[in-house]
Amino acid sequence: MIKLNPTAEEFNAITSSGKTLVDFWAGWCGPCRAQAPIVEDLANTTDIKLVKIDVDVDDTLPMDFQVSSIPTLVLFEDGVVVERFVGLTSAAEIKKAFGM
Repeated sequence: MIKLNPTAEEFNAITSSGKTLVDFWAGWCGPCRAQAPIVEDLANTTDIKLVKIDVDVDDTLPMDFQVSSIPTLVLFEDGVVVERFVGLTSAAEIKKAFGM
């Protein structure tokens, strides 16, 4: 499942259960464009849900999570933040953080 720029209500519902990867990104960001196929592949081949937040469209969630550099990945498991990565992150690192 991939969700782009959810409302706050949708965001809370999605991240409240299971494994969720939140990708803070922007279209003009080179490392973000390199990160996109990695996180999208994980969402399509595992039970990880992906939420993509375009920081140029939504400034509330990035501020809530104190995102100052992109890409920033925030990993949730059952509503709890388990890891945070800043910069290009490999699929292996993401899977390891989720205990996969």
